[in-house]
Amino acid sequence: MKRICGLILFCFGGGMALMLFLPKTLTTLCFVIVCLVLGYQLFCGPC
Repeated sequence: MKRICGLILFCFGGGMALMLFLPKTLTTLCFVIVCLVLGYQLFCGPC
């Protein structure tokens, strides 16, 4: 559980850092959706 939480926090921090360089357009929305889906799959996905 600690590893999953660590991975989520790391990806969240990396995503926020990347958001500084991306224009606030459809690319940003797609990036956020992909991160949310990936985080959900890692946290609640099949064992």
